[in-house]
Amino acid sequence: MSTLRPALLTDHYELTMVSAALRDGTADRRCVFEVFSRRLPAGRRYGVVAGTARLVELIRDFRFDEAEVDFLRRTGVVDEAAADWLSRYRFTGDVDGYAEGDLFFPGSPILTVSGGFAECVVLETLVLSVLNHDCAVAAAAARMVTAARGRTLIEMGSRRAHEEAAVAAARSAYLAGFAFTSNLAAGQRYGIPTAGTAAHAFTLLHDDERAAFASQVATLGKDTTLLVDTYDISQGIRNAIAVAGTELRAVRIDSGDLAVIAQQSRELLDSLGATETKIIVSGDLDEYAIAALAAEPVDMYGAGTAVVTGSGAPTAGLVYKLVEVEGRPVVKRSEQKATIGGRKVAVRRHKPTGTATEEVVVPQGVPDHAPHDRLLQRSYVVDGEPVDLPRLDESREHLRQCLISIPWEGLKLSAGDPAVPVTVVPAG
Repeated sequence: MSTLRPALLTDHYELTMVSAALRDGTADRRCVFEVFSRRLPAGRRYGVVAGTARLVELIRDFRFDEAEVDFLRRTGVVDEAAADWLSRYRFTGDVDGYAEGDLFFPGSPILTVSGGFAECVVLETLVLSVLNHDCAVAAAAARMVTAARGRTLIEMGSRRAHEEAAVAAARSAYLAGFAFTSNLAAGQRYGIPTAGTAAHAFTLLHDDERAAFASQVATLGKDTTLLVDTYDISQGIRNAIAVAGTELRAVRIDSGDLAVIAQQSRELLDSLGATETKIIVSGDLDEYAIAALAAEPVDMYGAGTAVVTGSGAPTAGLVYKLVEVEGRPVVKRSEQKATIGGRKVAVRRHKPTGTATEEVVVPQGVPDHAPHDRLLQRSYVVDGEPVDLPRLDESREHLRQCLISIPWEGLKLSAGDPAVPVTVVPAG
């Protein structure tokens, strides 16, 4: 389980609203909040839903302990009535949303939280911090998977992220199709396969490169990966094969002009008889760098900083907005931030061949359901109790199928319209 205390993610202004709503009697009004994006990050044609199962677990465990309530009371964040309410807090409402691994577009209602106003509004920061992070990483990772064209990807960005964000990022990258992570906490927590090799420090520790390689092979066997660019790459490859033999599993290259070096390294390995030894490249790779290496003899990519930071889009841009009070649609009319009132359901339409053509978002109770439509929402929490959640490998396969279903233009790395247009039908 995560060491994170979910209640500590509550924002001050949320508790201001809770205190006032408790005082004026509106705290228990039945409300509906929706999570959606107004636009996709620049250059993106789809978003990826990720982190929902993590979020459900955090909502389940969302409690304010005695020390937290005392802090809020002592610092004047809440009054006595709100402090008492927080000490007894349990979410008793419902959470519905798109399946993890589904795609989303501007206006897609990817999560719906319903219940009393106070019990829902206090979750806003938690909901957005989880989904904005995990969805951003998953979208970046999915683009890298597409760019890799079936070649294996390893997530290795833990040292570029907060310690808890690193674990969540590894989970999102695996959801998106990465085969391995170097993060052992993610391996233990989520069952993600782990992989890694020695760093330059291990080579520098020894008297020479051969001694370092010999130590690693003696410990791990020939089914390991040797980092060959500490000094001279060509000599590093010769040393690696001299020590491990032609059965060496792989060499890793972490610097230089990777396109040129990959070609030269493949030729050298083949000339040494190591025709089955794989080439792994790493070093600030993003989806564009990976795509640029598509024609080169690279067998595996290691992605770090770019994937765990969303490759230039570290947040998915999701918002959490009140859309219904006691069954009545409510709207925000602020310029450029207007909302569409009322709880909504969504269907994605497909051709008979399975290609997605449109997403239709309609008021609840008016599902325009036609042949080849797929309803997008499912239940996650009912009356405060989590329901059965898909396994991570199931969500991973769901995303793979969703990416197959969108028009091929939607997989381009260049800027363009969303892969699937969204039509939102207003209530009333």
